[in-house]
Amino acid sequence: MTTEQDFYAQPNETSQGRVFTVTGQDWDSLSESIGDVPEERVVVNMGPQHPSTHGVLRLILELEGETVTEARCGIGYLHTGIEKNMEYRSWVQGTTFCTRMDYLSPFYNEATYALGVERLLGIEDGPDGVPEKAQVMRVLLMELNRISSHLVAIATGGMEIGALTVMTIGFRERELVLDLFELITGLRMNHAFIRPGGVAQDLPPGALDEIRDFVKLMKKRLPEYASLCNANPIFKARLEGVGHLDLAGCLALGLSGPPLRSTGYPWDLRKTQPYSGYEDYDFEVQTWDTADSYGRFRVRLAEMWESLRIVEQATDRLAGLEGAPVMVADKKIAWPSQLAIGSDGMGNSLDHIRHIMGESMEALIHHFKLVTEGFRVPAGQAYVPVESPRGELGAHVVSDGGTRPFRAHFRDPSFTNLQATSVMSEGGQVADVIVAIASIDPVMGGVDR
Repeated sequence: MTTEQDFYAQPNETSQGRVFTVTGQDWDSLSESIGDVPEERVVVNMGPQHPSTHGVLRLILELEGETVTEARCGIGYLHTGIEKNMEYRSWVQGTTFCTRMDYLSPFYNEATYALGVERLLGIEDGPDGVPEKAQVMRVLLMELNRISSHLVAIATGGMEIGALTVMTIGFRERELVLDLFELITGLRMNHAFIRPGGVAQDLPPGALDEIRDFVKLMKKRLPEYASLCNANPIFKARLEGVGHLDLAGCLALGLSGPPLRSTGYPWDLRKTQPYSGYEDYDFEVQTWDTADSYGRFRVRLAEMWESLRIVEQATDRLAGLEGAPVMVADKKIAWPSQLAIGSDGMGNSLDHIRHIMGESMEALIHHFKLVTEGFRVPAGQAYVPVESPRGELGAHVVSDGGTRPFRAHFRDPSFTNLQATSVMSEGGQVADVIVAIASIDPVMGGVDR
């Protein structure tokens, strides 16, 4: 007979001693029943189903009254095996797996993976590399995605402290961004649109006008968040000084993104290690100087304004690239995906199929091999990080010269940033744990990929 072991508490700590039945009464009455015995403690599982744990996250909290004496994360409840599955698919098919990791910022997952594969292929830049229009479209989609991701961070963070208006307007604006994604890629999320060599499709007619209308509307809507939250005494009381982590702590734990920039350190890979032509865009790295949950909120709010600036610049550049290619010219790499909605609501463009079938038997064979087997990538390894809404997101891709990744491993910022949970929470109140976790903005799909 075997007994299950709880790694966070010894058997005698959970099955013996005094038992407390918590049925919803006030914490005051519970703490009175515990008494003043110092060795008495309560271990509480918050999650993995708790609505305030940002997904399937388990928090093991050791409490003395309402004070958190120890906080630990229990992860792995959403494990998908994405990285292992990618070893059994072609390089292009890998995009459809990694886009599902951090499901609130799928374009960043696709971008870091595609950039790594392109570095191995030697097509990062140059006349035979990824076309300019594809690079600009990537930047456009990533910055729109940054806005939608930050909107969810602010909306869910507001919901968790009772600011329901912030939640409703946050999701209202996010719907507008998802409408743009659906217009451009055909899907609201998990797009598999950024692929090695470029992007899957050109912009549809009218897309630039829709994007300009969105930017114009967002410039009217974003001030609402500032009016509701920035100087709100209740909002500030819940966030200021909560989840404090200074620059030394962030560097020691490897934190990046808004938690790092809220310490005043302007580290942003778009500026420090530019990729996809970010060095050609005019924007500022946003920082704050309080190193707390309030500072992280203000950083995200300011970053949405900067993303709008980049979206405007990318839209203007795309207007001058009408008809330009969006996929690398090398037909041994370029995925043949000129799609058009047919009468059945799906499928390749009929004209494109006639073009393939009518060229030659060799062209048809090549098309078949490229789709079913995929292209070969020279042996080697590459790591190209990008600045996702949560911090440094990087894909370490390894090739053995075959048509499938030998190994793909992702450095996800949610996974790394969650290390700060104990530092941010211990010594504070139970209610402050919620705020601290929300300020990290973890997405469990990226943690348990």
